Amino acid sequence: MEQQHVDVLVIGAGISGISAACHVLRDNAGTSVVVLERRARVGGTWDLFRYPGIRSDSDMSTFGFGFRPWRSARILAGGEDIRQYVEDAAADGGVLDRIRFGRRAISADFSHADGRWTVEVEDETTGGRECYSAGYLVGATGYYDYDEPYRPEFPGEADYQGTLVHPQHWPEDLDHTGKHVVVIGSGATAITLLPAMADAAASVTMLQRSPTYILALPEVDPLTAVLKKLRVPARLTHPISRTRNIALQRGSYAFCRRYPRLARKVLLGLVRARAGKNVDMRHFSPRYKPWDQRLCVVPGGDLFKVLKSGKAAIATDHIDTFTADGIRLRSGQELKADIVVTATGLSVRLLGGMALTVDGSPVDVTNRVLYKAVLLEGVPNMSLIIGYTNASWTLKADLAADYTARLLAHMRRHGHDIATPVASDADRSEFSVMGEALTSGYIARADKAMPRQGTRDPWRLWNNYYRDRAMLRSAPIEDAPLRFAKAGPSGADTAAGVQEPTRAA
Repeated sequence: MEQQHVDVLVIGAGISGISAACHVLRDNAGTSVVVLERRARVGGTWDLFRYPGIRSDSDMSTFGFGFRPWRSARILAGGEDIRQYVEDAAADGGVLDRIRFGRRAISADFSHADGRWTVEVEDETTGGRECYSAGYLVGATGYYDYDEPYRPEFPGEADYQGTLVHPQHWPEDLDHTGKHVVVIGSGATAITLLPAMADAAASVTMLQRSPTYILALPEVDPLTAVLKKLRVPARLTHPISRTRNIALQRGSYAFCRRYPRLARKVLLGLVRARAGKNVDMRHFSPRYKPWDQRLCVVPGGDLFKVLKSGKAAIATDHIDTFTADGIRLRSGQELKADIVVTATGLSVRLLGGMALTVDGSPVDVTNRVLYKAVLLEGVPNMSLIIGYTNASWTLKADLAADYTARLLAHMRRHGHDIATPVASDADRSEFSVMGEALTSGYIARADKAMPRQGTRDPWRLWNNYYRDRAMLRSAPIEDAPLRFAKAGPSGADTAAGVQEPTRAA
């Protein structure tokens, strides 16, 4: 099998992968970069999900790239608009023609002797195998399992005669016009589907076991709209809006965590004001504290509008059983359903399922910590891009991409072939990097797939943009836990090897 060599190999052409490739090319002239992508188009998550109304759940001034302004004043954007934005960024950054579509990375092995990765790849369009070698590897696949969503089995499913669909595998020909629809779930997907389907459907009911905190945002960013009206150039409008919204995100999160009772009172008061005085607040009053799970946002209060109009409804109850024509709840209520949408969440799968080894020895990702929330302990020459769970994903992806570009430039300037972060068992906690802060279902499931949370800097993941910006953009690359080496027999010794760490008890 012929081997193709590049300086940097990026796995994934979604937001994280395009950001990484753009940063590396911009800051490292002459570096060869190839991006491998399983799908046929750029976009990652935004190409995968096609359900009605799909949109961002973060404001676009922060969900967009820091290096490319989002020019619309709309706060939340539709899925296809976001996908096109990512593709345009790839084209303008010189990345688009470096993407190899239809490629699934099967395995990756790092050799200290050679100072490079060898990556086995399947061309899913032909079934053939390819081999790439690279001096540096960027894992930018996110953490969703693109093949299998989270889908619990419900009692009586076999008796149901209607259409059962998961948002991750939405059929292109599914027509809900005049149909009775039940959406199982209470997260961002369910809250998006309800207003998107309400006009055409005979009825749409969101069936939830427990409520979620919901915040209505304006459809159009007032500040951006004013700046555009005043003809302030986009090169100024973007950083102004972005800086303001980063501060609002961080401030509101910190407020909710520090003053949960007051935050709950404020959030529920805003819901009552939007939904009207006749609203049954049990549908909007979670048992958990604000930001124990991710806050859901709705543009222009569209969810509340369809609820007030009677086009949609919410049922807070448990499923007793599916029936031939719908769902019976524990309360005895029957929900007629021609279509049931199981918006029950996502499964977590790191690196797209790619097997990772170093000098032939398997790497247990779930037993390692992240250095500065980017580099995987004991694994040389590899960045792992994981975005924020309490703010816009892209804020962290951009910081990680910027750090990767800085690290590569530093290694080239100083003649280093290998960079390996080395931790001790005392640096490792029992929690995953996602499991300590939030309690959402997919966060809990991620514990079995994600790296461990660190106990102290630089291994602790803070989910704090301001801390991360200082650490990843300003702090020196040279740091005691980050070991540099030349390729060859001594490389593994200098990097302290990759012995499997002890799992925290």
